[in-house]
Amino acid sequence: MLLYFLIVALCSLACFHVYVRHGKYGRAIGKMRGPPALPIFGNMLSLNCGPVEFWNYLADAIKIYYPCGRIWFFTCAVVITQDPDDLRILLTDKTNITKGFVYEYFHLMAKTGLITSTGEKWQYRRKILTPAFHTHIIKKYMKITFEQGERFVKSIKAQGDETVQSLIPVCSDLTLSIILEAAMGIQFQTIGNKAEEYRKAIEHYFSSIAYRATRPYIKDWMLRYFSEGRRILATVKVLREFTDKIIDERREYHKQTKQESFQKYVDDDMEHECTDGEGRKKRLAMLDLLLMAEKEGLIDEEGIKEEVDTFTAAGYDTTGMEMVYLLMLMAENKDQQELARAEANRILDASGGKISMKEINQMEYIERCVKESLRLFPTAPHIVRAVTEDIQLKNYMVPAGTDIFVPIHILHRDPKYWSDPLKFDPDRFLPGEAEKRYPFTYLPFSHGPRNCIGQKFAIAELKSLLACVLRNFYLEPVSYTKDLQFTLHVVLLPTVRPHIKFISIKKND
Repeated sequence: MLLYFLIVALCSLACFHVYVRHGKYGRAIGKMRGPPALPIFGNMLSLNCGPVEFWNYLADAIKIYYPCGRIWFFTCAVVITQDPDDLRILLTDKTNITKGFVYEYFHLMAKTGLITSTGEKWQYRRKILTPAFHTHIIKKYMKITFEQGERFVKSIKAQGDETVQSLIPVCSDLTLSIILEAAMGIQFQTIGNKAEEYRKAIEHYFSSIAYRATRPYIKDWMLRYFSEGRRILATVKVLREFTDKIIDERREYHKQTKQESFQKYVDDDMEHECTDGEGRKKRLAMLDLLLMAEKEGLIDEEGIKEEVDTFTAAGYDTTGMEMVYLLMLMAENKDQQELARAEANRILDASGGKISMKEINQMEYIERCVKESLRLFPTAPHIVRAVTEDIQLKNYMVPAGTDIFVPIHILHRDPKYWSDPLKFDPDRFLPGEAEKRYPFTYLPFSHGPRNCIGQKFAIAELKSLLACVLRNFYLEPVSYTKDLQFTLHVVLLPTVRPHIKFISIKKND
């Protein structure tokens, strides 16, 4: 009897394999090149590895099957393409706008906020959140950025005229300070251990996303039954409790004070600070805009939590890591560092050392440095789209039920489209150069309807911080970008923590 059941099971699996690999779906995927795949399991045994090995496996596959290939994840495939013609079709498509399966692992923390939602919910959220990144709003956030940049400079100088710093922790603290104040209206320095606990929780949660990406068979309901899963759940609890506390306190404040309407604040071109019951100034933040929108029926309490969690986590780690790479590139490239410093000094001498949007808009060379850093080291190194309706790419029809993986980090270094691609050359972004570039070869903030809503804020923030640093320090390399190895993560994360040397600039230098 046991033999009978075994034969039936094997025959059933064989039939299922034939159905998956040789049915309509499998035939479409089979036209693409890719690594040999086992029956049923596909390439999952090769992918069930550590994050560094996973990164290297993908890098090798992308190189071998350039520019478009496939990998089998059990019964579904992931198509990998860096062909700009494919990306034009994919990223401008208004139907296939759902993020890939990896983004599902954000749901525990941020549920379905702007980054992870799709369909009508995403369209509605995008519509009501776009004003939160209006030029007038970004102008107000830049005051926060400048103040935090000054604190950063003071903290580095306090350690001596010359100091070697591990960049990831100091840059992460800096950008988390900015996003906490811009998104939630709280100062990193005033909440003590809670801020550090929150930062560590975000870091662990992002690591858990990479962990689960290599183990797609782990579902949310399974997490309570093994140690790593319980750690993930504990991390989510920390994040939610922190956000809930801040929102509750801010909502209570709104009940006690008279706030203007959401749209009036967006349209207001003036610097705007409100005063609490004790006469202390309290700068309005994104959370305040969402609470105003809630009063007008534009969003509910759950939606506020989703978006605050989304923007705090996404806005700090990406910008923090980009700041790491930008400072390393400046340290390694002395000529470009001097040109950027000269521009910063010229602009800030005229402003009395203050940095507002007026000064940021004048930083043309510094902006080119930022854009070139984003080319070499896009901190969102890949994007994934779930194909919900069949889509015809340049050479292949990708059937519904497939994810398309776009390796932006590798696309940005493709010698077919970038001459001397590993060279740091800000002049690639001189006026007119973008028009010469092959379309869809530069995608640091994605493109199309699901491009990054905060890209103007991010670039302005990086420009302001770099100008502040270069005005106060000479930078010398300790670690080098050419030596960096990477690991699978939400952001482009190196396997070791890089360092640079900060040398204080004396007034008479």
